[in-house]
Amino acid sequence: MKSQIIRAAATTVLGLGLTTGFAAAQTGSISNTGPDSNNKVTTSSKNIAKIDNDNNVTATNNSSQSASSGDARASHNTTAGDASSGDASNSSSASTSVSVSNTGMGDMSGFWSSASDPSGSIDTTGPDSNNTVTSTSKNVLVVNNDNNIAVTNNNSQSASTGNAKVSDNTTGGSASTGSASNSSTTSTTVSVSN
Repeated sequence: MKSQIIRAAATTVLGLGLTTGFAAAQTGSISNTGPDSNNKVTTSSKNIAKIDNDNNVTATNNSSQSASSGDARASHNTTAGDASSGDASNSSSASTSVSVSNTGMGDMSGFWSSASDPSGSIDTTGPDSNNTVTSTSKNVLVVNNDNNIAVTNNNSQSASTGNAKVSDNTTGGSASTGSASNSSTTSTTVSVSN
């Protein structure tokens, strides 16, 4: 009896690209300008993260079994005794466990932190001044999870017992063959966490 079990563990490829990353806050200020001045503060921040998880997992269990017992014969005897053959049986057990986790990118809460928000200020300007503050913030997070999981279980079993024959005896005896049986147990567990 042979049972082959192949276990496959997931491999996660994590690509993390930060264009700006967790940048410090962008700030600007203008103060103490004269009358009729044009004052403009423009600040901006841009955070981009692209995460690509490609998981390809293949697990295959192959089991091929064969069992047989011989013939039982009682023949050409004056007084035949008993003849018997044993049992033929197969038992197969396969267990496959696959776990894929794409949570390795860690805590991204800091990526959206207000600490990196742009800001600007203008104070103490002269009369008839034109004052403008413009702040722009852009945060982009793109996550692509591609999980391909294939589990194949192949189980082929055969069991046979021989022939029981009593013949050509003056006083016949008995002949018997054993039983033939097959049993198979397969367990497959797949867990995916994105």
